[in-house]
Amino acid sequence: MTAAKPVPVITVDGPSGSGKGTVTQLLARQLGWHLLDSGALYRLTALAAERKGIAFDDEGALATVARNLDVRFEPGPAGEPARVVLENEDVSAAIRTETCGDNASRIAVIQLVRDALLQLQRDFRKAPGLVADGRDMGTVVFPDAPVKVFLTASAEERAQRRYSQLKQAGVDVNITALLDEIRARDDRDMNRTSAPLKPAEDAQVIDSTGLSIEEVLGRIMALQSQA
Repeated sequence: MTAAKPVPVITVDGPSGSGKGTVTQLLARQLGWHLLDSGALYRLTALAAERKGIAFDDEGALATVARNLDVRFEPGPAGEPARVVLENEDVSAAIRTETCGDNASRIAVIQLVRDALLQLQRDFRKAPGLVADGRDMGTVVFPDAPVKVFLTASAEERAQRRYSQLKQAGVDVNITALLDEIRARDDRDMNRTSAPLKPAEDAQVIDSTGLSIEEVLGRIMALQSQA
């Protein structure tokens, strides 16, 4: 008897601000596949822990929170991000603050938390396919994925994108401070001992600096068609 073919996965890893979120949403919508925003899981853990009054150095309690997350991603209208629902509450905006992102980066280095979230992430792999957005999707979570992309951009470009997003949202922000935060987060993510941020050996690296979202999407769809 022929073994069942595994559910296909496209992994898109890379640093914050590289365009992963937008690209993976478009990919999932165009292919009709499921979506996993793994970074949101760390943000959700950080938010849930904060709401429960759990200290960010209490590794056991943080892992328990991660293991018991009640979360789902609900696709939004074309051009709109997916809704992130935690315990039936839309927390899409709450998890996208700079503070929550920084807290998520801090707890992402904790092995107990990473172990707790690993199986939760793999459970998103369902037919007809999955588009997985993160930092270690191709290296750790789905090492057998047939299409792996590492999407990056210069720190300056990523700071400018984030600055524009926040200004449009009416948030008063300093671009120099944003650039410093991005560089600090990159350094922390790339140098952590557990699953450091790096391309998988068989990943296609795409530098989105100067590229439109449509151009990036086209390159990944071309890779998928060849898989």
